[in-house]
Amino acid sequence: MLFNSFEFIFFFAVVYLLYRLLNHRLQNSMLLLASYIFYGAWDWRFLGLLVFTTAVDYGCGIWIDKAADERRRKLILAVSICVNLAVLGFFKYFDFFSESLRHLALFAGIRLDVPTLKIILPVGISFYTFQSMSYTIDVYRRSLKAEKNFFDFALYVAFFPQLVAGPIERAVNLLPQIKAERAVSSRQIDEGLWLIYWGFFKKVFVADNLAVIVNAVFAKTGVFPGGEALVGVYAFAFQIYGDFAGYSDIARGLAKLMGIELMVNFRFPYFVTNPRDFWRNWHISLSTWLRDYLYIPLGGNRGSGLLTYRNIFITMLLGGLWHGAAWHFVVWGAYCGLLLMAHRTLDYKPASRAGSFVSAIVMFHLTCLGWLIFRSSGMPQAADLLRNIVFNFSWSGDAQYYFLKLCVMIAPLLAMQAAEKIKDDQLIILKWPVLPRWAFFLLMYYLITMFGEFGGKEFIYFQF
Repeated sequence: MLFNSFEFIFFFAVVYLLYRLLNHRLQNSMLLLASYIFYGAWDWRFLGLLVFTTAVDYGCGIWIDKAADERRRKLILAVSICVNLAVLGFFKYFDFFSESLRHLALFAGIRLDVPTLKIILPVGISFYTFQSMSYTIDVYRRSLKAEKNFFDFALYVAFFPQLVAGPIERAVNLLPQIKAERAVSSRQIDEGLWLIYWGFFKKVFVADNLAVIVNAVFAKTGVFPGGEALVGVYAFAFQIYGDFAGYSDIARGLAKLMGIELMVNFRFPYFVTNPRDFWRNWHISLSTWLRDYLYIPLGGNRGSGLLTYRNIFITMLLGGLWHGAAWHFVVWGAYCGLLLMAHRTLDYKPASRAGSFVSAIVMFHLTCLGWLIFRSSGMPQAADLLRNIVFNFSWSGDAQYYFLKLCVMIAPLLAMQAAEKIKDDQLIILKWPVLPRWAFFLLMYYLITMFGEFGGKEFIYFQF
């Protein structure tokens, strides 16, 4: 059930009507049922997996809270982490590691018959596993008390606006809102409607139009004009931003209409001047999760410089693997880790506006090199694309057309983002005077209705 489908619009209209009519306890019960219906609409067979993960971490949280002995607390936490990672590992990585082992054996001259199960990946499993697992870690750390009400905890894990593609929420933020009586303010309604509208614009006008360019370029093989490859990579940079940030905006907007505040997942990732700030602006819920539950426990930056680099590299390597069971995601993660390590070593800070502008351009292209690896079907295709850009660069007719279309698609997006960044306010449009605010609303409406792609295309991050 896609956000950008008439099926979901009808579903949410019914859910929202019931939500406004019911009292608090019945609201939560209805939202939990709606969340399970929403998830079951993807594939009802995996609904039991979601409930299983919920039950395991609910039970482990209670037992950790009750245990007085530190060794017992650690053992229960280990059970929670191992069960979560075993489920995620089986469904997402079993075939990947089987194939990798078989190829490694062949390289060593050994013929190894390793089974592959062709397992279907449950939608959203990477997101809700991390969200549920962070709860038991926080209970162990005594950052919060264990939740006694199973249904409130189940809603925390399964809350449908952010269930399948984030933001990856923390229990300390979302659970208290679930438990409290919620009064939806007029401000939240205004902000929620804007975020939904802006998110749809990013998805159906920006991302889905750019997908046409991206798919055409990345479907090519062998030698072709490097200008086309370069524009295809540029287009993917804005496609994946529009797609994923659009989903996050819609999720936040839907939640606001129900009086619930989800975390900001994207800020201004293509305006930054260094890799560290990129990860402070891109998929913030994942980058902070990796920081708090992996990088810092590994030692963070508390040890020697060499140990800090090790911790950065391991964190980003596993962050790459989180995105997908393929070696090019691992390479992408390693590349991101190397960028962070290089930035930490050089510690370059632009001294002027001109320096900041140049640094932002350089950082955008370093990011695009990562996106080239990320979007490719594998490292051979990534190498072909890079080879064409570097050694076979020409500005063909298709490249010129693609570039013109790219500029048209991203111009309104960049204009609004620039306005938001200047004031450091992603809701700045709601503070504009009536005339320019409604002029931009109407421009968006025209662009969406005239040029938007309404094929119900899936969001990119559903595959992760």
